[in-house]
Amino acid sequence: MGALPALVLVWLAVVVVRFATSDYPLGGGPEKVPCAEALDFGGAKLPEGAYDTECIVRAWMDTDYEATFRMPRAGVRDWLRSTYPKSPAPGTELCDEGADLCLNLNSDAHGPPAGVDANAVVVNVTYEGPDTARVSFSAFTV
Repeated sequence: MGALPALVLVWLAVVVVRFATSDYPLGGGPEKVPCAEALDFGGAKLPEGAYDTECIVRAWMDTDYEATFRMPRAGVRDWLRSTYPKSPAPGTELCDEGADLCLNLNSDAHGPPAGVDANAVVVNVTYEGPDTARVSFSAFTV
């Protein structure tokens, strides 16, 4: 009988330490994934000329794929238009701070394309000069 209370105390100590020292004590921390997987979750593909790619997924109760990459600035609008042809034109409303252009697909009328796993897609574009754009892509469930 004495071993069981001791095991419970050890388990409780481990749980307390994990909660105190982890940003993700219940799981769901960021994990690197192939960018094709991250963009596909939201119905997209990497645009031609994309570089400096970095993609992660966080999954616990919901799933959130994030991708960042750079691409030729001149191709951003064409990439968005060909990727999401039924969406409204990208604009400057509801953009993340510092973004020059964005596209938010998060409603019944203007959500991600049918057949994709994401419930919402958010794309923010920051122009880094006359030739380069940094794209932040997020596709997630809610």
